Amino acid sequence: MSDWTEGYVAEIPYTFGYYSELNPLRLAAPFLNVALAPPAIATACELGFGQGISANIHAAATDTRWYGTDFNPAHAAFAQSLAAASGAHARLFDQSFGEFCGRAELPDFDFIGLHGIWSWVSEQNQNVIVDFVRRKLKPGGVLYISYNTQPGHAAMVPLRHLLATHAEIMAPPGNSMVAKIDAAIEFTERLLALNPLFALAHPSLGERFAALKGHDRHYLAHEYFNHDWRAVPFAEMAQRLAPAKLTFACSAHYPDHIDALNLSPEQQRFVAEIPDPVFRQELRDFIINQQFRRDYWVKGGIRLSPFEQAEAVRRLKLMLLSDPRDVEFTVQGAAGQRELNTGVYRPILDVLADRRAKTIGEIEAAVKGPDPQLGTIFEAVMVLIGKGDLAPVQDDDEQARAKPHTDKFNLLMQEKARGSGDLPHLATPVTGGGVAVTRFLLLFLLARRQGSETPEELARVAWDILGPQGHRLVKDGERLESAEANLAELVTQATDFIDKRLPVLQALQVA
Repeated sequence: MSDWTEGYVAEIPYTFGYYSELNPLRLAAPFLNVALAPPAIATACELGFGQGISANIHAAATDTRWYGTDFNPAHAAFAQSLAAASGAHARLFDQSFGEFCGRAELPDFDFIGLHGIWSWVSEQNQNVIVDFVRRKLKPGGVLYISYNTQPGHAAMVPLRHLLATHAEIMAPPGNSMVAKIDAAIEFTERLLALNPLFALAHPSLGERFAALKGHDRHYLAHEYFNHDWRAVPFAEMAQRLAPAKLTFACSAHYPDHIDALNLSPEQQRFVAEIPDPVFRQELRDFIINQQFRRDYWVKGGIRLSPFEQAEAVRRLKLMLLSDPRDVEFTVQGAAGQRELNTGVYRPILDVLADRRAKTIGEIEAAVKGPDPQLGTIFEAVMVLIGKGDLAPVQDDDEQARAKPHTDKFNLLMQEKARGSGDLPHLATPVTGGGVAVTRFLLLFLLARRQGSETPEELARVAWDILGPQGHRLVKDGERLESAEANLAELVTQATDFIDKRLPVLQALQVA
């Protein structure tokens, strides 16, 4: 009998993650930053969708028709249940890449996405993926792909191999995957305590291993314990994707676009001397010790003139996601934390403080400053989107068509929050993507649907659900035991919810 898992961990279900890079609406700003025309996205595909959270949110929140597959039938069944609840156009399958990519009825795609897949599948499956992209990605279409890379993972390659090998050959027969992982971690901890020369040659290994130990075992199973695991240098990725007629467009990770956040002035000058774009990316990865790349590749991108680029930038529409009182004027990059110029950022935030969507052109007209200022504003927008304070938004008519689907999806998330906190995202028709929430917030939203309004009423509904399940809140690092203490903390959180989070969620049309 053939092994349908093909060496991939299937015993433990994947986590319920949402990945904003898979939202095609987010590619417009990075593309314009490198003077590429962003394509219109009518059809999209996610290969290896896990529990299907991202695929379902993006299908519900946009007009885009989504397709996808995940080999795990438990994942696919859950993902299909979400699609049925929202009524959105998401055709999701439980097939292997070989089976799915050979389906004759699939349309050609404007966007194909793989988040956290490439580094964990066999070379045979990688070949299937490249051939699929070659055949099914439209001219001008975009591939989003993320993967472990070197040099940042160089020290982890042998350590990962050690952990996986221990789990494979040292665990007693019949042990669960969690038991195998725990045993492999305990063994490796004992080994590192002996100060092996490999660990001494890689001083950061101890810190990396300590962080690994603290992760959820479900995450670790899929991250480190599959049969296939590779950290792929950028140049090798470029070589693998060349048969699909793809060229590197830009990073999907917004902070990567701001050199000052990642490279010193001397490093910037050194990198700028490199004429070859592939080797330039390799050099940059070496300088910042890159561990994980999130990249857009394009099949025949259209270059924009400076005039066309500026016009398109001015048309980009944005909305403030954060409460203005909570925006921090610092940003983290590979080169460390940087202070933001409040003289540049504060006026932009003031223009957007009413939580109404505005174009960059409208922001430019409202912000007083020396000309030319478009480039400065656009760079600040890129930083704020990367920090999660701003988001691109879609047109009003698209929002109206999506809202019935997002309403159904979000109601399901609120109902599921009664039993667990595993699904901490809602779908917003405004940004065409997901918004992170807590279980408490979901319960507050559910309470509002039932007619509760005051912080005390919201807290009581939440506690009536959480209390009988043995759930206790934690405050200042200490578990609250009494019902009175838990209710008081829930009232505090509900007050903050009404004051800060609710106005944002209402602007995003999820409340």
